[in-house]
Amino acid sequence: MPDALADVREWAGQPVAATPIKGGLSHRIARLDTADGQRWLLRVLDPRVADAGLGIPLDQEIANTLRAAETGVGPRVLRRMPDALLLEYLDGTTLDAHGVRTLPGPIAAACRRLHAGPRFVNDFSIFRKLGEFLTLCHTHALPIPDGYQDRVPVVAEIEQALAADPLPAVPCHNDLLPGNLIRCGPEIRIVDYQLSGNNDPAFELGDIAAEADYDPDLTARLTRAYFGRDDRRLIARVRINLIVSNLAWSLWFAVHHGLLGEQAAAADFDYDAEAAGKFERAVRDLDDPGFGRLVDDVRGGRTPVTPGSPPPAPGTKPPR
Repeated sequence: MPDALADVREWAGQPVAATPIKGGLSHRIARLDTADGQRWLLRVLDPRVADAGLGIPLDQEIANTLRAAETGVGPRVLRRMPDALLLEYLDGTTLDAHGVRTLPGPIAAACRRLHAGPRFVNDFSIFRKLGEFLTLCHTHALPIPDGYQDRVPVVAEIEQALAADPLPAVPCHNDLLPGNLIRCGPEIRIVDYQLSGNNDPAFELGDIAAEADYDPDLTARLTRAYFGRDDRRLIARVRINLIVSNLAWSLWFAVHHGLLGEQAAAADFDYDAEAAGKFERAVRDLDDPGFGRLVDDVRGGRTPVTPGSPPPAPGTKPPR
């Protein structure tokens, strides 16, 4: 961080004070205050995160952050450095899980705005990422939740079901845990594009629902708010992606803990408990008697909806 701070001070031409912010488990973040009262956010990117497969390459993350800023959903980029970004400081409230559960409408609106923006420079598949994590765990003998390997075959079944009637890929964040959602007045802003890429928008919604532990009714509300219609196939698609999110990201914590030991040791965080909790929720949903019906609904006929487009005006008849 010292090199990035020196760069910012030279660019600003005035003293800049840095206050570290406890945020995610990967990159370093600091609030910067200038002598004349301006406030910025400095995000210093650690190349070890991408090298370990825990994020996209740094050049892609920077490029996608710039594109997200064009939509007004991501923070404005004030200065780009080789391994750091100086960003607009969002003076709002960082959401927690409860906040995410109370704001499905504004969150869906933020996602639609991001998804309708410029395409990201890379594609993203949660199934490829899950496979990469599993390979890393086997290669480095990293512990995974008990019973995980027994559930791997169902992942292929889910992927085939989703591929039978795909939605167009759109620029997605792909990691919308509550801390990446900032409430600024009536709007929701989205930060941290470490895992961004063009993807199925239903995964974006399912990931939100997984991270905030939505129940099926709330997941359906989020889906309707995003797509602007009540469609059981779309709802099933999002609910299936909720399960995949919990399965995949449970391995993220195993890989991070195992391959980035220095960072893990410095973090006040129980990696094993987080991985076990996500896997436990995935098992709960996989073992639910209604799981088979969700898969059948996902395999159903094509849903003529353009992801990222605004919902139809009230009273209009949805397309068929």
